[in-house]
Amino acid sequence: MSTTASDPLATLGSLPGVPDAVDSVRKAVDRVYGHRVMRRRSNEVTAEAALRGSRGSAALAGADWNLEEVRRRTDFSGEDEARIVGAALRLTAEAGQLLSIWRQSPLRVLARLHLVAAGGATPDDTVGRPRLAGESVDEPLIEASLPGAEEVAGRLEGLSRLIIAGGGAPALVTAAVVHGELLALRPFGSHNGLVARTAERIVLIGSGLDPKSICPAEVGHAEQGRAAYVAAFEGYMAGTPEGMAAWITHCGRSAELGVRESTAVCEALQRGAA
Repeated sequence: MSTTASDPLATLGSLPGVPDAVDSVRKAVDRVYGHRVMRRRSNEVTAEAALRGSRGSAALAGADWNLEEVRRRTDFSGEDEARIVGAALRLTAEAGQLLSIWRQSPLRVLARLHLVAAGGATPDDTVGRPRLAGESVDEPLIEASLPGAEEVAGRLEGLSRLIIAGGGAPALVTAAVVHGELLALRPFGSHNGLVARTAERIVLIGSGLDPKSICPAEVGHAEQGRAAYVAAFEGYMAGTPEGMAAWITHCGRSAELGVRESTAVCEALQRGAA
């Protein structure tokens, strides 16, 4: 993160365009939560949002599968794309189990997420811990310069302190910063994008903005496309007010598109078509 105030998140919510994005996301979330289907069938909407969010996150990681293929498939071993989809599904399932730990020990949660993403596939001790000096990173989508291990450790500690301290920043702002910082650091040897998007999900759920986890921002990130995702992330990396605002509003638009997806699910359930 490029801001240096005692609460680095405090000023981000007032950047040009960000208050409108925050307000727009909140209104969209309120609308889908008010849908009549949510009164009795919210569990079905949550399950479908999890599936679609997993598919979207995997698509950004290079496994752009049809939703029905993700739904049908039971074996996610073997080829690289299948393992990516399997990792995304496992992470989404795990996210809800870690909410109570996140605010007390976010670094522990991140380590757990990487362990879950790896799924025991890596036969060494790099899984579930930040990389050490000299260790490589497999993250082909993000080509930004890679911080050294010492910088990673320091910035992770700083991010952890921010999360534990809380503060008055809107959920969207906090989620976007967590997501962006993890992409910038790429603290693990693999699966950093999947972990970053899961952490964004955890913030949106745990903040109370989306307590039933029915607004999968991963859907929106995928729908806007990999090029737009990388371009918005470059704004985060630049650290300028304009760049940070662009990244936060991109994340806000992604959340709104996730809301639109779940609204469609609600409509389909109401018609008896899902």
